Amino acid sequence: MTASPPRTVVLFSTADWNAPYWTNKQHIARRLARRGARVLYVESVGFRRPRVSGRDLSRIADRLVGASRPPREVEENLWVFSPLTIPFAHGNRAVRAVNAGLLLHRIRRWLKRHGRGAPTIWTYHPYLEDVLPKLGFDRLVYHCVDDIAAVPGVDATLYRTAEDRLLRRADLVFTTSLPLQDRCAAMAGARSVYERNVADIEHFAAARRPGSQPETLAAIPHPRIGYVGVLSDYKLDLGLLETCIAARPDWHWVFIGDEPEGYASPAIARMKRLPNAHFLGYRPYDALPDHLRAMDVGMLPNLLTGYAASVFPMKLYEYLAAGLPVLATPMPALREMDGTILVGRTPEDWIAAVETIISHPVPPLDLDDERLAAFSWDARLDRMLDRLASLDNPVQPPPTIVN
Repeated sequence: MTASPPRTVVLFSTADWNAPYWTNKQHIARRLARRGARVLYVESVGFRRPRVSGRDLSRIADRLVGASRPPREVEENLWVFSPLTIPFAHGNRAVRAVNAGLLLHRIRRWLKRHGRGAPTIWTYHPYLEDVLPKLGFDRLVYHCVDDIAAVPGVDATLYRTAEDRLLRRADLVFTTSLPLQDRCAAMAGARSVYERNVADIEHFAAARRPGSQPETLAAIPHPRIGYVGVLSDYKLDLGLLETCIAARPDWHWVFIGDEPEGYASPAIARMKRLPNAHFLGYRPYDALPDHLRAMDVGMLPNLLTGYAASVFPMKLYEYLAAGLPVLATPMPALREMDGTILVGRTPEDWIAAVETIISHPVPPLDLDDERLAAFSWDARLDRMLDRLASLDNPVQPPPTIVN
């Protein structure tokens, strides 16, 4: 039987609630709340120096406007807190003290009004260590989903040092890729549990059923090789893509997503001028199954170094749930996916792989196949809550983790 969620959760996120691309943070918060936990979602406290860009300036303005407002209830049992803190200066002791005071005041008020007992702290970053001693909590969970220290603009040494302290202190650590697990287990030992990224299987499985095709795709010939997500030059191998697109002008490469605001990649600018490269921009989450229904291949052209080297792409299970064959670069995190996806390192490898997919199509994974069904949001959360509950009853054996 799956364990119940904690009665109260304070979740420290690395993303704002209304971010256009939802990841672990928002999905976990929503599902904990829907299972009965009262959740306070604390938006990002800032890890890099803000840019003079529309998005960053807008975010700063929103924080200033909301500084005097209490956390807002966005769904039943789920509140969002937009903290007004001094960003990126986490190495300054005085700044850390100010930030901790600002956070504590609001969190304590929310706990007094809405909390039910000592909260479980569920964090996605280590910059809460000055808050913890004065907050009072039941359990401390670190959900390590990204190598944030490798993100451009982040002070890697400072972040790693703070993360090491968190790994030594956390009651339980969850990691979403094998490289992240290797790093965290070296510090946390058996308290670090590998639970890879997952997807909303039911949502993306709608792509398998007959339905409409977006007008923007109807005029694009097949085969269509599709990508969904942020077009970031520190995540994607743009050189690989540019070579493939130019080499096969009879194939059509479709990109759903935008570059991060403030970035302008020359490689993407060149690709946009090619007639068989189609950049459709951002599409809402609810519209993605209709777009994936129109694709022939789902691609994961991730870099193999830096930040991307530790990523287990959430898009993998979204593509598989949609019934698409998947072509990826040989990311370390995907080394356990042999036989489920096709992997290629060079443009020649990718072209050969697409030719194989076109000439020898294979049926998609059944939705009840354990390689897919075990990696829904709810199936993974069941395992995570069982692990958390086992901390209260150590004589019980830990639950089986499906790999």
